[in-house]
Amino acid sequence: MTGCRWDGDDLVLDLWVQPGARCSELAGSHGDALKVRVAAPPLEGRANSALTTFLAELFAVPRRQVQLEQGSSGRRKRVRVVAPGRLPAGIAPE
Repeated sequence: MTGCRWDGDDLVLDLWVQPGARCSELAGSHGDALKVRVAAPPLEGRANSALTTFLAELFAVPRRQVQLEQGSSGRRKRVRVVAPGRLPAGIAPE
């Protein structure tokens, strides 16, 4: 799947984030990125916080192991998941 690759034991995700959705979920791809919908609005970092919480649950890691590397104020983001505990269905890193 586009948008994810291994970097050692870490998984690096290139994301297109849609804030303000009805629920947080993986939503396929958007160009060369993985599309993620988050329920939080894009105000005062709430969407970024909801994104890291969602990804931590999805990959079975503590929230501190989900690191936002790029794109804190835009829809395009790069996120590192340090040593993911599991890979959800639909995620197949290159």
